[in-house]
Amino acid sequence: MSAKRKPILEVNGLKKHFSVKDSLGRTKGLVKAVNDVSFTLYEGETFGLVGESGCGKSTTGRTILRLIEPTEGTALFNNQNIFQLSNSDLRKVRKDLQMVFQDPYSSLNPRIRIGNALEETMIIHNLGTKKERMETVMEILNKVGLQEDHYYRYPHEFSGGQRQRIGLARALVANPKVIVCDEPVSALDVSVQSQIINLLRKLQNEFKLSYLFIAHDISVVRHISDRIGVMYLGNMVEDAPTESLFASPLHPYTKALLSAVPLPNPGVKKERIVLQGEIPSPLNPPSGCIFHTRCPYVKDVCRTVVPVRKEAAPDHYVSCHLV
Repeated sequence: MSAKRKPILEVNGLKKHFSVKDSLGRTKGLVKAVNDVSFTLYEGETFGLVGESGCGKSTTGRTILRLIEPTEGTALFNNQNIFQLSNSDLRKVRKDLQMVFQDPYSSLNPRIRIGNALEETMIIHNLGTKKERMETVMEILNKVGLQEDHYYRYPHEFSGGQRQRIGLARALVANPKVIVCDEPVSALDVSVQSQIINLLRKLQNEFKLSYLFIAHDISVVRHISDRIGVMYLGNMVEDAPTESLFASPLHPYTKALLSAVPLPNPGVKKERIVLQGEIPSPLNPPSGCIFHTRCPYVKDVCRTVVPVRKEAAPDHYVSCHLV
């Protein structure tokens, strides 16, 4: 399916390392938050990124948009390397690359009315006259399930679900091509989560959007994603079409994640894979395969040799010596 589509965002060998300094300001180590991530996002599709907290999902999304600068790698948007763009060229591209944050309240200025906050994006990119900007914002508010009088209210006057709709509206006013959704429903009630997910799918069809959807709940990601990438300790260990990943997971970590997903039928039992030990520190990741310290199928080669990303099935990639 995805092979016939045009790539809109191609990420290759992405790395983001943070320096750790001592009390004298000397670098004493590197936190390898994102150590080797490669994937392709196609036009009109949703690529889900999942993994445990601290695995580097959000850092990946923010680095791609250059909200934080990358250490290494490339990110091609319409054949332009985002990481090599000048500040002026990056501003032009930013109109097409927007983000929805996990906590919409902290990303909104409490002193600015919602309408003015949404118009701010259009002012930065010189879009429309004052009247046209107001009309566009009113229209977008309606499309995300809010009312026109919400234009004049402040952030504290909205519920969490409404604020996330505002976050979506702010991303949409610039008419982008790609939206990075950073845990957009994790702070919401389950019933509100489903409303936001359905809204995302509706807007995707209407605006011809491509999503990079970041979440730790693999059930939510399954509902919205065309393909899924699984991250562990800053590395992409497996990525595949959604149904292929759920039907035949190949990496031991992916199998463990899927075994923890509850089944809707209480009468059906399945084997739960419980991983032993703690996640290693990204300040001192293990040699060889980064998962070998917790893998129930570990071999000697896993401890010393880094596995190469390979295509084990059509469009199904995995980094594992066992495959």
